[in-house]
Amino acid sequence: MSALGEGAIEPPAADPFAARLDEILEELAVVVADISVVTDAARIDRLARLEKLRAATAALQAAESVKFAQSQVAQQLAAGVHPEAIGRGIAEQIGLACRISPATAARRLNTARALWFELPGAYRQLVAGELSERIAEQFVSETRHLDPEIRGQVDQDVIAAGISRMGFKAATAVIRKTAYEADREGYVRRGRTERKHRRLGIRSAPDTMAILSGYLPVEQGVACYAALRKDADTAVAAGDQRTRDQIMADTMVERLTGQTRAGDVNVELQIMMPLEALLDADSDKPATIPGYGPLPADLVRDIVITSHGRKWWRRLFTAPKNGPIVGGDQTRRCFEGWLADLIKLRDQSCRNPYCDAPIRHIDHITRHSEGGTTSYINGRGTCERCNYARELPGWHIQIINHGLLDQPHTMIITTPTGHHYLSRAPDPP
Repeated sequence: MSALGEGAIEPPAADPFAARLDEILEELAVVVADISVVTDAARIDRLARLEKLRAATAALQAAESVKFAQSQVAQQLAAGVHPEAIGRGIAEQIGLACRISPATAARRLNTARALWFELPGAYRQLVAGELSERIAEQFVSETRHLDPEIRGQVDQDVIAAGISRMGFKAATAVIRKTAYEADREGYVRRGRTERKHRRLGIRSAPDTMAILSGYLPVEQGVACYAALRKDADTAVAAGDQRTRDQIMADTMVERLTGQTRAGDVNVELQIMMPLEALLDADSDKPATIPGYGPLPADLVRDIVITSHGRKWWRRLFTAPKNGPIVGGDQTRRCFEGWLADLIKLRDQSCRNPYCDAPIRHIDHITRHSEGGTTSYINGRGTCERCNYARELPGWHIQIINHGLLDQPHTMIITTPTGHHYLSRAPDPP
């Protein structure tokens, strides 16, 4: 087996077109490194052609994704995979190849299928580099409620309207208007159905911030924003020195949590540190906020000092040279209690490369049915999607470092196509 870098792909079998793509990538690398002087007009011409190349590449990726999915489904049917599992694992493999999460890969695959089978006009313009990938994706999204025949007619009408010459906002308006006129009842029905999918989400942002978002019916979203804005205007008029945005953000936190002040959050601070620093209250090692990631020690102290909310400290030490002592019955079927917590703290998010989804399952690397133990070494944190995909034929996982000494827990994931991907647990502080 060849040496692999982080998440690297083992070179595939010889393929003339793949070899040509490698040559193109090498040529582009040479151009990027070229410091020769050219005119600004020439650079604009390059930018225009590169944008067309970006669109054409997206079209080619879409075609390859569709053909790959068709082949994988045929193989799964031939292998006798349960009907409910047909199609599982396809997006996961595309995600690994493209270095994106399985959820993002699934959205790309759905877009590719729609363009390939139901929006041929948009796809042709994408191939020619006349339509941007962003507008093509919006085209798919705005017409997803339409039957294939109606969608095909909308495709013709929208292309005839010349959306390739429009900006994103104008193109979206044309697509939305045409889709509505093509099936008004379906458009309204889609709006009513979509309200069932209302939800909240959170994701990390730069500079120790987080983004809390709500996917809401439009009238509810507008009402929430208007109420916060009204309170902010009242506070500013009364002399509050905070900005309107700061007041709105703080008010939202206070109303959601019931706290008097937004800063009085109840926090659990998990500080992972070397064993020798376990009893050092002044350690500068970074803390880990559950569901977020590392937080600088100085900011942790600010939270502890300024917050009047309840605080829990959970100090964890990184593995000493002889490895941590992890208790538990290795013959048990499920990962539970402190053992499950340790694996979650070690892995932090799904262990499939590029996934980054929250851990929902603790998976046996060597399957329990094959004699695998329920142990710290043989466990890996995964999301539901990646865990279920792994159960399909052709997926294999091999541990190459137990993670008990000075190296992180490491394994190799092999997909049904024979590609290998390296998965390393995050480095501890």
